[in-house]
Amino acid sequence: MTVVIATQLRPDRLPYLQEMHASLARQTVPWEAVLVLDGADPDRLPPTIAADRRVRTLALPRPVGAACARNLGLSEVRTEFVNWADDDDVLPDWSLGVRLDAFTDRLGWVAGYSEDLLPDGTTRLWECPTPPGFHDAGDVVTYWPRPQDTIPIGPTTILARTRLMRAAGGMGGLVQGEDYMAAVGVTALAPGVLLPLPVYKYRKHEGQMTQGARYDELELAARRHAHAFGHALRNTFVAARAA
Repeated sequence: MTVVIATQLRPDRLPYLQEMHASLARQTVPWEAVLVLDGADPDRLPPTIAADRRVRTLALPRPVGAACARNLGLSEVRTEFVNWADDDDVLPDWSLGVRLDAFTDRLGWVAGYSEDLLPDGTTRLWECPTPPGFHDAGDVVTYWPRPQDTIPIGPTTILARTRLMRAAGGMGGLVQGEDYMAAVGVTALAPGVLLPLPVYKYRKHEGQMTQGARYDELELAARRHAHAFGHALRNTFVAARAA
């Protein structure tokens, strides 16, 4: 399996990137990583990461934003399964293994809960609106009734078949909320399972890129787009099955 991480190698986030890498090294199953440098100088890459042969680096000549960087990274994936991750977050030691073990031939994705990793090192569980257990293709978006409601599932908690992630269009092309597109797209195209345990730690800190000073200006518009995309996919497949 491959973990795709986009990063600008910002100095304040390099220690977090090293913690993400260390958490990958503790996983119980073999893995690869595609580290997409979003316009960043490869010489700023920490030596421990640069020396890890499991990490392949894709250096983009200019900044393109998270959605585009991640999609270009997805093109470099050569394993059956893929997982998105951010450069400032952490994976629990069992994260990849427990989800891989839950796969059957019928499933296209396996997800879990996430935890907020607070500045003091404590964690706070976030249980997504989608209930644990099996979900048929298109079911997950039904737990997102309105764009302004809580998103139905944690995008970075989803381990998916690579062909499915590509079929869903990866991260779309939004300047923010692009991971909403990935979540509703993948879960609309194939059945999956949500495990009732945390598989991802989402770091809360002042340098978060997802909630900058102008975050609120486009958030609702991004949510409306992803919400409409997910529900349109579901409605299309429901109509096709009824025909």
